[in-house]
Amino acid sequence: MGNQNKSIYLIPVMLCFFCMGFVDLVGIASNYVKEDLGLTDSVANVFPSLVFFWFLIFSVPTGMLMNKIGRKNTVLLSLIVTVVSLFIPLMGSSFAIMLVAFSLLGIGNALMQTSINPLAMLIIGDKNLASTLTFGQFVKAIASFLAPYLAMWGATQAMPSFGYDWRVLFLVYFVVGLLGTALLWVTPIQEEIHEGKSSSFMDCIRLLSKPIVLLSFFGIMCHVGIDVGTNTTAPKLLMERVGMTLNEAAFATSLYFIFRTIGALTGSFFLRVMKTRWFFIISVCLMAASMVLMFSGSSKMVLYIAIALVGYGNSNIFSMAFSEALLSVPDKQNEVSGLMIMGLFGGTIFPLVMGFCSDAMGQAGAVAVMAIGVVYLFTYIPRIKR
Repeated sequence: MGNQNKSIYLIPVMLCFFCMGFVDLVGIASNYVKEDLGLTDSVANVFPSLVFFWFLIFSVPTGMLMNKIGRKNTVLLSLIVTVVSLFIPLMGSSFAIMLVAFSLLGIGNALMQTSINPLAMLIIGDKNLASTLTFGQFVKAIASFLAPYLAMWGATQAMPSFGYDWRVLFLVYFVVGLLGTALLWVTPIQEEIHEGKSSSFMDCIRLLSKPIVLLSFFGIMCHVGIDVGTNTTAPKLLMERVGMTLNEAAFATSLYFIFRTIGALTGSFFLRVMKTRWFFIISVCLMAASMVLMFSGSSKMVLYIAIALVGYGNSNIFSMAFSEALLSVPDKQNEVSGLMIMGLFGGTIFPLVMGFCSDAMGQAGAVAVMAIGVVYLFTYIPRIKR
């Protein structure tokens, strides 16, 4: 492939990254489902938790599946599952329908996150992998941003006469998902599908015996744990320290995503012009400064600065750790991808521990748990070769 062809082939891949962001609609959608069905918080929270559960179950098997049917076909399969999950809520909004829809959305996203990064590497090569994956995360963030606004538009101004109300969100993303599926389907991407004996589940798990793979796995767990932890803790910090109401403090989550999106966009540039190790060091130092400010800050401005710093600093950790692991085992990239995506299960573990610590010590306890993740990322720095 020439450079021009590579650029053209990246267009459908970037649209797939956008489709990968559909999973973040689960947050706003679960709130509307709770209101529509009169659910309690604990029942409504079943929907977001499903996403992380399917990453644990499907990530490694998806890496094995790529060896049999190829990376492009695996991404296509993930798009089909995602499109079906978006179509189901258009038929109704009962608890059972939403449970099936969100389960399929989680499964489709687990398939996609495992296969889309190796597919991007197939097109772009090794040299600019981290920056390309970071730009893909920026594209994904656009879909994450749009979801609440689409749902709000649907609930207030769109087409309730069609029976969709806030669920117009599913209709819009369903159409985009169909477009992404069709565009990738007609894109000719050459790849070699492994013949002969495929890797078993235990073969994949044994790759964790390689230090860089294991340490990158823990790095991604810390990244996602800090990501989900910040979304959960940031509003509570403002409520505890500044006395804000929940509605006022909710801006903290938006602020985090704003700076994470800015970080992903600018990171795709910085990773092309400077060594990955130096940018990783800068990112982790920003996160460390954020933890200090979160732990000790008592004013609104200081806490806003802390949230912005962790948003920017954490925006590129996934791409750098993922690419480091992927490039370290060139003959087992599909399997490594599955293991790295399984690390997203850290988004379940961190908030659980943070909850116990915050009950015992206030939100400073939750920040202390995230700070442990930041300390680990400092220990990962010597492992970065590029």
